[in-house]
Amino acid sequence: MVSGGPYGLEDIIGMAGFGRALLLLAIVPIFWSLPTALMVGELASAIPDEGGFYIWVTRALGRFWGFQEAWLSLAASVFDMAIYPTTFVLYLTVVFPHLTSGHRSLALKLAIVFIATLWNLRGAVSVGQGSVRMMFISLSPFVVLLAAALWRIAHGGLHLAASPHALQYDLGGALCITMWNYMGWDNASTIAQEVDNPQRNYLRAMLGSALMVMCVYILPLLAVWAVGIPASRFSTGAWADAAALLAGPALALAVVLAGSLDGLGTFTALTLTLTRLPYAMAEDGLLPAILKRRTSKRVPWVSVLACATGWALALGLTFERLISIDLVLYGAALVLEFIALAVLRLREPALHRPFRIPGGTTAAILVGVGPTLLIAFALWNARDDRLAGMPALLFAALVAIAGALIYAAARMAHPHPHAGTHKT
Repeated sequence: MVSGGPYGLEDIIGMAGFGRALLLLAIVPIFWSLPTALMVGELASAIPDEGGFYIWVTRALGRFWGFQEAWLSLAASVFDMAIYPTTFVLYLTVVFPHLTSGHRSLALKLAIVFIATLWNLRGAVSVGQGSVRMMFISLSPFVVLLAAALWRIAHGGLHLAASPHALQYDLGGALCITMWNYMGWDNASTIAQEVDNPQRNYLRAMLGSALMVMCVYILPLLAVWAVGIPASRFSTGAWADAAALLAGPALALAVVLAGSLDGLGTFTALTLTLTRLPYAMAEDGLLPAILKRRTSKRVPWVSVLACATGWALALGLTFERLISIDLVLYGAALVLEFIALAVLRLREPALHRPFRIPGGTTAAILVGVGPTLLIAFALWNARDDRLAGMPALLFAALVAIAGALIYAAARMAHPHPHAGTHKT
């Protein structure tokens, strides 16, 4: 849900150069990923309920803000989930352009949604096991790439001529893409009731994965930097070119195919977590009760089908700067989660917390400062972006206002929503 491999890093290198890209990939997780992992570790261990961050915000701030948390997360998912089928098609186009031309491109994207939906109907265990297998498949070409780079380094590198095009620095854009590549830790919280021993396993998963993702990003960057491939040659899909330079067309083909599968794997894992939000909201009487229906494997199948339909309808839309608007909406939801962490520390000091962020309540409050500042920068960086013919920030504001209106409508339809079944 956070990373399927180095795919997506190419634009960071092309925008910032190798040295600055390395600094971003090493420093950003300290102020972005680690605080989020600690927050999820504490709240998921204390309140291991289905719905995750929606439940935390509701408990700390009330039903209105809980609804806004879920609404912002689902709205962000429309933009985020459109990226992964697009990535699948983009990498496939490198080798098989005839398969992705015309309407075939949309058909392939719809196929990703269909496969992910069927996979999710088999249950969380199936998705989890499949994600692990696809992780190894996605990373295997990069193991070969690293080995080829080490061999090249031992024999003097590639000595490639610099690109005739000078590097166009865009550090703001590079930082936002870095944040996007490191976001998603809180998504794992929504399936808490389907996780074995969540009080222990959430923290272990968060911290172990944070370290592994950093290595997965940094090692390939160091490899292509060391062999002398110019940073100006890097843009989306450039890993295939780097693989061809280092080890030939066979490795390039492997990178392309693994990159396509990476889009499917990430989409499938995110489908697992995002579809638990409508289910949890239906449990609280804020959405139709039909969304509470589950299979024998505890899969909220109506919610899965509803979300998949919404994402499929969004695939035909073309957006400018998908990552920017995704960051803005996701960031607003993340800030609410950090506020919930602080409020629960102050309001419920006796709440059993198998894991507590060290340093007391002050540290728990301050842990959200880094992510909040980065989100504020993402807002500033998106000031000139446009979406659907209007400024992207205005579009995001309208999305937020729509959440408040939908909540009001839901309360009118169900004036006495029950408290739900989310008990710790």
